[in-house]
Amino acid sequence: MVHKIGGHSKGLQCVSVKTQRGTVVLASDTTHLYAHIEGGRVFPITYNVGEVLDGYETMKKLAGSLSRIVPGHDPLVLERYPAARKGLEGWVARLDVEPKA
Repeated sequence: MVHKIGGHSKGLQCVSVKTQRGTVVLASDTTHLYAHIEGGRVFPITYNVGEVLDGYETMKKLAGSLSRIVPGHDPLVLERYPAARKGLEGWVARLDVEPKA
């Protein structure tokens, strides 16, 4: 499902996907980095700070856990999740499995 979040830019959206480990939220630009949503930090170029913070809460509710929110631009995503298959390490990750701690 697509969910309007707003904040960083007007009309911004995230996507929730049902997987074998539960609902995963693909955050796109609604949270650029893990440090943003985990620490309540806001990307410096933002349309509406309140919408960003409200969006964090919405995504947490949708996902049920911070471990099921995938930021849009964090290189740590490729470190926390296994490759989709051999040879795709550092390029394509499986988001339907639990991330490494």
